[in-house]
Amino acid sequence: MKKGIAILGSTGSIGTQALEVIENYPDKFDLQVITANRNADLLITQAIKHQPNTVVIVDESKFEQVRTALWEHDIHVYAGEEALAQVVEGNEIHTVLTALVGYAGLKPTLRAIEAKKTIALANKETLVVAGELVTKMARENGVNIYPVDSEHSAIFQCLVGDFENKIEKIYLTASGGPFRGYTKDQLAAVTKAQALKHPNWEMGAKITIDSASLMNKGLEVIEAKWLFNLRPDQIDTIVHPQSIVHSLVQFEDGSMKAQMGLPDMKLPIQYALTYPERYKTDFPRFNFMDYPQLTFEKADADTFKNLGLAYKAMEMEGTAACTLNAANEVSVQAFLEEKISFLAIADINEAVLNEAPNILKPVYEDYVKTDNVAREKAWELVKKFNK
Repeated sequence: MKKGIAILGSTGSIGTQALEVIENYPDKFDLQVITANRNADLLITQAIKHQPNTVVIVDESKFEQVRTALWEHDIHVYAGEEALAQVVEGNEIHTVLTALVGYAGLKPTLRAIEAKKTIALANKETLVVAGELVTKMARENGVNIYPVDSEHSAIFQCLVGDFENKIEKIYLTASGGPFRGYTKDQLAAVTKAQALKHPNWEMGAKITIDSASLMNKGLEVIEAKWLFNLRPDQIDTIVHPQSIVHSLVQFEDGSMKAQMGLPDMKLPIQYALTYPERYKTDFPRFNFMDYPQLTFEKADADTFKNLGLAYKAMEMEGTAACTLNAANEVSVQAFLEEKISFLAIADINEAVLNEAPNILKPVYEDYVKTDNVAREKAWELVKKFNK
């Protein structure tokens, strides 16, 4: 039988590539749902081309535009955040790919878990914000969470066949972003345009800025803790500029396994949708002669403070990582709007993490409150840091 798929965030970088993957295997997948936040034009184009059963536009002001455009195509159209959360519960859906950006992914992912859907997780913030709650609910509902981030997919692929063997340590690799080797003085002068030019990956604006500040790696460290049930001291980060080794696992006997390949997000997306099978692809193949040297460096957590802040939040436990994520979403938005400098991103994140209350045994409502409080504090600081 075909596997019913819902893509939350189909108009983003991961979502558009996921549609390409699904299109390549029409006998394997049945696209049931696609959603967008506010990009109604692309959502309409995608719906007409791929003919899902249902679409959701979160921005309710765009509802009439989408409904009118899809009226003749026998596609159900809904709008709003609650519709986004409800749509994952459909009986025809087997796997929910959560490719939303940021905190917005938490609520629909929790609803999908409650509905016992398999989760293909491209929204790392869901586990960063509420990892304890999400993993607990997944266990209680017998739900598998398959990682889509290239680094976590790499760890998962390394563990296949070794799930019973204990992990000593994992190494998440980072490209280093466009500012690898920069000093703080150099970082103080970088522009939005420079920060949006990633050397190896094509990504959305928010994650590209996170990569440039190493916050993306910090968020991945927190995500790895929950995905693979690890202590902070079992997770290390190393800079690997070529982005060929996507991450490594070291076992108790000292042996290491790595997953390698050209930087292409379609492979981890496809693996999350097809596991445990691997479907034949025509993706470009890695050639060792094109990369005669693979190099590795220590991550500079002193210059790029966000990485250290992620480890600090992980040690603090409770709602600390939720606070850090909310502050970072605000500070990155402010940087993209050219209201603050690049270095101010980490400064604001640090201040909010230090000032916000930390609830050690949170329930869902605590995460919602924490997110709101952290955002308010962050916006207050944006005004102070305004260039």
